[in-house]
Amino acid sequence: MKRRGEMLEAHTETVLPEGADPAERDSQFVTALARGLDVLRAFRPGDGPLGNQQLAERTGLPKPTVSRLTYTLSRLGYLEHLSDVGKYALGVGVLSLGFTALGAMGMRRIARPFLQELATYSGLSVALGTRDQLSMVYLECCRGDSAIMLALDVGSHLKLSTSAIGRAYLAALPPAEQAGLFASLARHEGDRWPEALRGLEQAKTDIANRGFCLSAGDWKSEVNAVGVPLGVGEGGLAFALNCGGPAYMLPFERLIDDIGPRLVQVAAAIRRQMGME
Repeated sequence: MKRRGEMLEAHTETVLPEGADPAERDSQFVTALARGLDVLRAFRPGDGPLGNQQLAERTGLPKPTVSRLTYTLSRLGYLEHLSDVGKYALGVGVLSLGFTALGAMGMRRIARPFLQELATYSGLSVALGTRDQLSMVYLECCRGDSAIMLALDVGSHLKLSTSAIGRAYLAALPPAEQAGLFASLARHEGDRWPEALRGLEQAKTDIANRGFCLSAGDWKSEVNAVGVPLGVGEGGLAFALNCGGPAYMLPFERLIDDIGPRLVQVAAAIRRQMGME
């Protein structure tokens, strides 16, 4: 904590150039904080990972300053360092702030009735989630009235590479960000990676052709699920939906012919209510 405070104090003493925003000449204005936020704002919708040079060009800050800021932001969880490509992507810390803002605007209130409607119809669990490191985390979860349900709720984590919700999330990412995550997953999965990669490539094909992808016994042998990507909001944040349950309640034909198309409709309805379509 002391080192962080020292770093902040050093930056607040920086002499600002002529023409700078008058707010930055205010003695209450923390220049280091403003510069850190400038780095986060430099990420735009559709961006892949960005390097320090790119961030320096977008922010107008010196590259050494950007390097210190990206290091600090990654240590705090606001950026994720993709060591394979030497670049940064927005981290789960930004997501938590962004999701708080989205929640204040009614995103969960808007999404929940659509999720619950499908859960009631199907008797299954329907969830909204996003990525946390190499997992997917549930942000909202609705259940049907089946006597046997998956023991998952808000805050539950699922594997990114084998769950339907994780595959849907990955399939919709920009190519550069997707490649960086694939490299991280390859290291993490080890010998399991070739099989996981086949599932992810199939998911990309399925999303392109049908709008949804499957995980039939891949995440858990007794669980089948369908996943759909859901892009909402600005700043590169991405989400996904899933509907899953015991395999005996979700045979392959029901996934393809019934639940998958309905989940695509749920995603479209949420986007319309959010003003995204």
